[in-house]
Amino acid sequence: MQSAETVRWLTLGAASCVAGAINSIAGGGTLISFPAAMAVGLSPVVANATNAVALVPGTIASAFAYRRELAPDRRHLLPLLLPSLLGGFLGAYLLLAAPEKVFEAVVPWLVLGATLLMVLKRPLLSRLGVSASPSKLRFAAVITGIFLMGVYGGYFGAGIGIITLAALALLQPVDIHTMNARKSVLTTLVNGAAAGLFIYRGATSLPAVGVMAIGSIAGGYLGANLARRVRAELVSRSVVAIGLILTAILFGRRYGIG
Repeated sequence: MQSAETVRWLTLGAASCVAGAINSIAGGGTLISFPAAMAVGLSPVVANATNAVALVPGTIASAFAYRRELAPDRRHLLPLLLPSLLGGFLGAYLLLAAPEKVFEAVVPWLVLGATLLMVLKRPLLSRLGVSASPSKLRFAAVITGIFLMGVYGGYFGAGIGIITLAALALLQPVDIHTMNARKSVLTTLVNGAAAGLFIYRGATSLPAVGVMAIGSIAGGYLGANLARRVRAELVSRSVVAIGLILTAILFGRRYGIG
């Protein structure tokens, strides 16, 4: 029994490492780390809160790895910081305020939505061709989009990297590395705001947080450095496959299919 439990915890750490790397390269790492957290016996809400807390160090490591791309980018990034924080806090509050059965009912749909975001990422981003100087209206739309991304990220989180990239694509046409750098900072703030509330309310499993944090730090830093050499599309396809399998399992458990 102890050996089986050890294997589950080691698998959780490995899954968190992979999730941290995927978040840096392609987005969607929560589709791996969230079910891994449930596999060690955590309820869906606790697994979700624990995942949000544990992935904060990984996104910090990713942002640090992108520090060169962030250095000249403060003017466009600063106005987006507060909406990210407020959205993340509100999303976390909504998760904890609602009965756990509500989250259990919607989580299959959330996973399905996040998986579809992975599928639609390329056509979505390719259609957002914008000019170099954003108008006030477009800038307001970006801020609103980042806030809504924060709410979603604080509540669940899977796919927020893709949502963030889509919002940032409206702001200014820049290379993917600069966009990934901005994304890393903003998702760190979303997860950080949510994590603060989750910890304060005692909604996490601290042993799982420790294991997952170590994995996410390693994965986040390595993933950001590998992003320039690894084909993100290959990673995205793998995440989509995992997301579809997880969606089928969650719907089967929820509605007694199969």
